[in-house]
Amino acid sequence: MGKVAVLFRLMPHGVETDLGAVQRSIASAVPAGVTVRGSQIKDVAFGLKSLLVSVVMDDTGGVLESTEHALAKIPEVESVEVMEEGLL
Repeated sequence: MGKVAVLFRLMPHGVETDLGAVQRSIASAVPAGVTVRGSQIKDVAFGLKSLLVSVVMDDTGGVLESTEHALAKIPEVESVEVMEEGLL
């Protein structure tokens, strides 16, 4: 079994969303066995920002989907998208 690096993009409900609070919630939201490597706030357009989250997880079935669902449950997160995925 290998490791997989995944980059997620989290979109907030709106421009007034505190992405710093969302960022602080990530580590406690991800399932066990998933390591958060970093996160970064990026401008999208017209004051809207997104949060890019880099994680490393085992290459086992269902872990990617469960992580995506866990991130989507963070308050003020509108959507979660997998931007990149690759084996380590």
